[in-house]
Formats: sequence, structure tokens, C-alpha cells
Amino acid sequence: MKIGNVPYRSVWVDQDDGWSIHIFDQTRLPWDLDVLRLTELDQVAHAIRTMQVRGAPLIGAVAAYGLALALRVDAADAAMERDAALLAATRPTAINLRWAIERMLDRLRPLAPAERVAAAYDEAGRICDEDAAQNESIGCHGLSLIEEIAARRGEGKPVNILTHCNAGWIATVDWGTALAPIYMAHDRGLNVHVWVDETRPRNQGAALTAWELGSHGVPHTVVADNAGGHLMQHHAVDLVIVGTDRVTRTGDVANKIGTYLKALAARDNGVPFWVALPSTTIDWRVRDGLTEIPIEERSGAEVTAITGRTAAGRIETVHLTPPGSQAANPAFDVTPARLVTGLITERGCCEATEAGLAALFPEHAD
Repeated sequence: MKIGNVPYRSVWVDQDDGWSIHIFDQTRLPWDLDVLRLTELDQVAHAIRTMQVRGAPLIGAVAAYGLALALRVDAADAAMERDAALLAATRPTAINLRWAIERMLDRLRPLAPAERVAAAYDEAGRICDEDAAQNESIGCHGLSLIEEIAARRGEGKPVNILTHCNAGWIATVDWGTALAPIYMAHDRGLNVHVWVDETRPRNQGAALTAWELGSHGVPHTVVADNAGGHLMQHHAVDLVIVGTDRVTRTGDVANKIGTYLKALAARDNGVPFWVALPSTTIDWRVRDGLTEIPIEERSGAEVTAITGRTAAGRIETVHLTPPGSQAANPAFDVTPARLVTGLITERGCCEATEAGLAALFPEHAD
């Protein structure tokens, strides 16, 4: 994707030194476009924990490069296993993180320590290339859903799509998941409009999704999280597309907190509710999302305070709640498969069922 007509990915290796890693500091968006240079394991772990990088596919890709950086310091077996475990523990809900670390270890364990650094950079690069290709394919498959609605609505009438959190290119290596079909529809001249949930408490929708869509010229409107049901009741939403951090083999979906409520409202109002994901987000070892997916609990300070730009141009954090009030902050919720119209993957669309996923990914059907 492009920023100011310059193509970027969300993570890349420095072209001059050939080994350090660059990312965008997403905690500074949309006010500033800061590029961070990461040179050591602790910096990568910090970037993931503090959400300087976030989005399940991107977390996995950055963690893969984080292991490569760690191996530059110590490529021995014990150090590699220790550093891999440290990275895997930075965010518990997104399955792509564990998947990427396990894939890296499968490639690296058979090698001699002296061969591991080069192999790690090669494998991390492959993970990034595959993610970009998968997301582009997701966009193509999801585009057909938007085209069908556009054809029914008739020429000149917009297709109104609601999305939650940020599942665009800044949450992946490139293209995005939930936003990829929207970008493709817009680029093909379809009249699309996006309702962007603010996504409290971190406001990834208001900050990141709105910034992405605006940069690409896609018409959009930011709404309070609680407005989604109202919009659906008044026929202002044709389609919901969200991303996900983990999908069970039976089709349950873990995504940013508030997704479940959107799915309930969509079911009550007959609005299709689709989830876009690369296959790396499917946890084939888990069947029951409510009981088996760990839900990350983040600091209550994210709820009691908010950061923004003042009229004077300063970035400041202000408190929202009375002193002494406690805050709970579950970062994700689980939407049962029965509420999901279908899944959009790189291999096509399917029902959110074990049979539906097995038909697309028969290698995991056992």
C-alpha cells in the first residue's frame, strides 16, 4: 500500500545495513508517521507488548524478525529456545504469533548455530511475502461479496460496510484482511462507504482505520462503538467485515472487544457478518473458543485515560474517570460460529464450521 504515493510494507529490513528492522510506531498514528529502527530482541518484544505493532499477522511477522535479531547475539540452542519463548509470551490471544515462532523454530532447530542467522532472515522474509500474497487473495475473494451487494442495490447507491478495530494493511504486512476487499472495490470504481467503529479503549478504528481509508481516498465515517446496532436497525449497513486474532477449527472467532456485540446486532437485523483472515490465524488445535482461547487482560489505564491532539497541536493524555474508580480491560471477545455468516480466506469463502474450513484446508481435516 502507499503513503503519499510511496509504497510501503508494515515491516521491512534496512536496505543499508541489511539486518536491522523498521516498523511504523502505531501508537503515534494518526498524528505522526514515526518509523522505528529495531536492533535487538528487547526492542521487538517491547514494540509488540505496547502495541507499537499490532494486528495478528503483523505481530507474527515482526516476531519472526525479532528472533532473527536475537540470533545475531546468540544462536546457541538454549538461547534460541529462551528468546523464542519470550517473544511468544508477549501477546497471548493472537495465534499468528505462536504460529510464526513455531515455524521459525522448525526451520532453525536442525541447523548448526552458524547457519541460523541467515536462515532466520530468509524464513522471516518468506513469512512476510506469504502474508502479503494471502491478504491480496483475501481481498479478491471478499470483493465478490461487495460486488453482489452493489449489483442488487443498483448504480449510484453506496454499499455501506461496517468494520470494527483495524484489520487493514497496517495490521498485516500488506493489503490487510477486512479492508483488502474494500480497497479493491474502491479501486474498481464501486461506490463503497465504510462505517468505522472507534474501537475503545485503544481507538484503533478512529486512529488507524480512518487514517488508512482516508489516505487511500475511501469514503468513511467514524462512529461510536455503540452506534452499530442503531445503524443496522435503520438499514444503514449492508455488510459487516471484521478481522480476527484467532479462529478455532469449528469457526469461533476471537477479535477485538466489541466484535461479539456487532455480531449479535447483525444477526438480529439480518445483516451479513463476515470475518476475513489468512489461514495462519486458524488454530487447528482449538475447538471451543469460549473456553480455550486465552483473553488478554490489558491495563485499566487504557480505559480510564485517552490520548489525543490538543487544539494547540500537542499530543496529550487526559483522564476520563473519577480518582479511585477501577477499570477492567479485556482486550478481546469471542463470537460463536453460529453468529458468523462466513469466513473469507486466501483460498475462498466458507461457512464458519469445521466442515466449511476442512473443505478449504483438507490438510487439517483430521
